[in-house]
Amino acid sequence: MSNPIRVLVAKPGLDGHDRGAKVVAQALRNAGMEVIYTGLRQTPEQIVEAALQEDVQVIGLSSLSGAHMQLFPAVVNILRQQGASDVLVVGGGVVPEEDIPYLKSAGIAEIFGPGTSTKDIADFIRQHFQGDGITLTRVDHVGIAVNSIEASLDFYSTAMGLHCSGIEEVTDQKVKVAFLPLGDSEIELLEPTTLDSPVAKFLQSRGEGIHHIAYRVPDIQLALGQLRAQGVRLLDQEPRTGAGGALIAFLHPKASGGVLTEICQRNSE
Repeated sequence: MSNPIRVLVAKPGLDGHDRGAKVVAQALRNAGMEVIYTGLRQTPEQIVEAALQEDVQVIGLSSLSGAHMQLFPAVVNILRQQGASDVLVVGGGVVPEEDIPYLKSAGIAEIFGPGTSTKDIADFIRQHFQGDGITLTRVDHVGIAVNSIEASLDFYSTAMGLHCSGIEEVTDQKVKVAFLPLGDSEIELLEPTTLDSPVAKFLQSRGEGIHHIAYRVPDIQLALGQLRAQGVRLLDQEPRTGAGGALIAFLHPKASGGVLTEICQRNSE
């Protein structure tokens, strides 16, 4: 977008404390957004009126009083009545985990609880308006599930002419991985180390074959924020360490037509 994103930060209800809201407002300003803060004890009607007058694209609601289940959806409903359902509404404050599914079903795009990084909030808002997909730099690797790396290497090395550059055990994923470089990508052979590992279950249900495709991204935290903003279903909400020391995260297969998809960030990026 050529113009800064305009955000209204509001405190609905009877909250008497607004330090957190002010911190978020300043952080969004520092991220290059134009922020209007409406102050304490605003009604949903007052918040929507201010949002329309200020022509904002985002409303950020903060609640510490426990009234979020009534006040947050009320703001969304009034926006819809005013023909402004395109305004992005996000919420934060003291919101129990069990309340979040209802709030999202009521039209709150995301809930940011205590301890959330202000960078994550800014990234979520920014990516909502970018509308473009995540940045992929290459296919990092294709993961192939095998019953035995030793038995499979004969085909890949003799028939296909690929050289195994190393074998590593990834303990938390209960898998042993053989790396076979191919151009700027590689084939990874995945052998389960326990009967209850995800790869073992894959082999039991489907047999040997392609397990997943991994794409390289320059910033995995940013990519995850973009995917969440677009409503993509994730298996990993935060990156974890995978084979070769890469930061990795998996998308749910239902998000990509049944293909288990991984994004990864290498130290070289």
